[in-house]
Formats: sequence, structure tokens, C-alpha cells
Amino acid sequence: MELHKISGSSLTQGAYEKLRDDVLSGLVKPGQKLKIHELVDRLNVSQGAVREALSRLASEGLVVAEPQKGFRACPISAAELRDLTRVRIEIESLCVHRAIELGDVGWESRLIAAYHELSKTPEKAKQPDAPEGSVRMTESWSKVHGRFHEALISACDSPWLLRLRAQLFAQAERYRRLSVPLQKAERDTNSEHRAIMEAALDRNERLATALLATHFEKTTEILLKALDLDPLADEAA
Repeated sequence: MELHKISGSSLTQGAYEKLRDDVLSGLVKPGQKLKIHELVDRLNVSQGAVREALSRLASEGLVVAEPQKGFRACPISAAELRDLTRVRIEIESLCVHRAIELGDVGWESRLIAAYHELSKTPEKAKQPDAPEGSVRMTESWSKVHGRFHEALISACDSPWLLRLRAQLFAQAERYRRLSVPLQKAERDTNSEHRAIMEAALDRNERLATALLATHFEKTTEILLKALDLDPLADEAA
């Protein structure tokens, strides 16, 4: 696991940001143990900085603190993924409702610009030293994808809804990134995003939220099938 070196004045904040990126990107695998002494060497920071970063990640639900055992990245499960998807659809739909109701020309412009950037950014790239056909999600696409979904709900006026939505988005991010190399059939995410954008611009709340729900559920189903995740397996584990 090659973690990035820290630069900048705030070592603790830097450690937190780099570890968070590595968990969300899948560089740190679900369930992987996070050894403090190894992170100290790789991140070139103190034990205190690493512990604080791990504690913050634990409070966000991205890392698990186990008594007498240390820390590990949160594992994945069918039960959690299905629950996360259901709750995310509910919260995101509320945000979209407020955005469509309150959105002005500035909101429309932000959404159109974000979609244009997303549609022009390559989503996948071949993994280095991987078998033919193996792909991963590009970092640039992941970032502009996040900006598109932020633009979609940017006219929402509820700080609490936006805060909850951001937390759920981060939780879903690692699942979403895992889904890309596992897709058995080609998925036209560009068309999915365009349809969501057009429904929102048409102020068709019912269609926009329905398309958004389908968009989220597709990722969930890809992972459940590809990883052979099911609730009975979760209980047995």
C-alpha cells in the first residue's frame, strides 16, 4: 500500500486528508488493518498526528477502532450498502427538491457547466501492470463527478440536509469506486447524468429524483453481484 507523503504546515490535517483519500479511493482496502507505526513512516508524521487522523476517520464511519486491536478500514457488507443506498436516496432527493424549488439562473449555469466538465473527462483508465481489460476510475473523473452532484443540489438552503448529504456521499464513494473495475457490462454513466440534469433544469422534480434513485441503485446492484455480497453471508462472517 503506497500512501502519499505529507507536505505543508499542518501535519495532522495532512495525515487526515491523505488517509481519507486512500480509504475513499480503495488504496486502503475494506477491512484492512491500519498499523500506526507503518503510517508514521509512510506519512512522515508523529504517532499523535496519525492517531488523531484515525480518530477523525472513525468518527466519520470510514475507520473502525477496535479495543486492544487498533484501527482498520471499515469493511463492506450487503446490509450496510443497501441501507446506505436507501438513506442516501431519501436525503439526496430532499436536497434536489429544495434545489429545484429555489434554483435560479446561477444554479442552472453551475449545473450545466459541471455536467459539461464531467462529460469531457475520461472516467476509466487501465490499471498499471494489470491484466488486459482491467480498469480503474480516474482521479480526475472522480473529482468532477463529485462537483456535478454538488452542483445539482447547490441551491438547497438547508445546512443540515447538505451536511448529511456530504457524509453519505463520502460513505458511498468507496463503494462506487469499487464498482468500476467490477462492471461486467458497459454502463453509460454520461447519459445517466445528462438525463438527471435535464430533468432538474426542466423543474421536473419527480423525474429527477426517480432518475437519481436509479443511478444510485445501479452502482449498488453492480457491487452486490460482482462481490457476491448477501445478508446471509454477512451474518455468517
